[in-house]
Amino acid sequence: MEKTDRIKLTSLSSKGGCGCKIGPADLQQVIRSLPKAEPNPDLLVGLDTSDDAGVYRLSDDLALVQTVDFFTPIVDEPYDFGQIAAANAISDIYAMGGKPLTALNIVAFPIADLDKQVLADILRGAGDKMREAGVTLVGGHSIDDKEPKFGLAVTGLIDPKNVRTNAGAKPGDRLILTKPIGVGILTTSLKKDKLAQGEIERLTRTMAALNKTAAETMARYRVHSCTDVTGFGLIGHAMEMAKGSGVGIRIRDQDVPKLPRIRDLAAEGFVPGGTKNNFAHVKDDVTFPEEMDQIDRWILCDAVTSGGLLIAVAEEDADSLLRDLIQAGVEAAEIGEAAAEHPGRIVVR
Repeated sequence: MEKTDRIKLTSLSSKGGCGCKIGPADLQQVIRSLPKAEPNPDLLVGLDTSDDAGVYRLSDDLALVQTVDFFTPIVDEPYDFGQIAAANAISDIYAMGGKPLTALNIVAFPIADLDKQVLADILRGAGDKMREAGVTLVGGHSIDDKEPKFGLAVTGLIDPKNVRTNAGAKPGDRLILTKPIGVGILTTSLKKDKLAQGEIERLTRTMAALNKTAAETMARYRVHSCTDVTGFGLIGHAMEMAKGSGVGIRIRDQDVPKLPRIRDLAAEGFVPGGTKNNFAHVKDDVTFPEEMDQIDRWILCDAVTSGGLLIAVAEEDADSLLRDLIQAGVEAAEIGEAAAEHPGRIVVR
């Protein structure tokens, strides 16, 4: 058996996927210590709202959308890892309402220790996903590193008048989520060899799916705010929307789509540290039902990799948007609404 057949990518890192992000509390502390950048009227979206990507205006009708995302292996198959990392990075452009255009590979790889075919397969998976998204690879950068890491810097285009940030939700908007949660718990279980092959395939399909169809579908509707759900979890990203928009958010737990078996696996102890950090960061601003146990609270805060879009859409358009998303094959569900009450806070029902 060749070395590439034996490699288990997730064994090469202590944390995987978006779970290896620096936690929101630590990150905020670092950013607060930095001097404020000089104001620039053409910087339409920067650091202020913790948005998914930056937007820089080139003209009245054209702006750049820029983002970067990379992480350690989240699955064991190199090709699948490349696909997931690419889909995750490109998603930030979709969340802003933009069209992804070009990308740069970001590679860290133990070139002397692993078969070079492993890296080739990672890049091949990413390349196939970029082609699916209509993204052109223009280059990249690599370093020799003990832990493999991969991702993309992505540039897209957008009309400055149609930018969708996480700070535009309005009271009465209904919230639609376009992928199930539970990825962090399942990938932690995968690392511990607790998933059946069918569960691994289902998990991989979910993470590798582009948010392209969801973004193109929502473009036809009055969407006031949008973000993609990744490392800070559903509650964490919903909290950014609540605080940025100055609205309260209500989430109906029973309506949140969840991947199979996550509660059982969480109860067995397969809850990633990133998920627990997410919960600790938001718990003071969230009202959970008294009867909801700690496991279900962790699930709503689970650290997601390449998650779905969280869309705040005008109440009158919500039913039509949800119907069109489902008809297009998107695993979408309406999970709550924005409200004028309790601004900057979340109430879970």
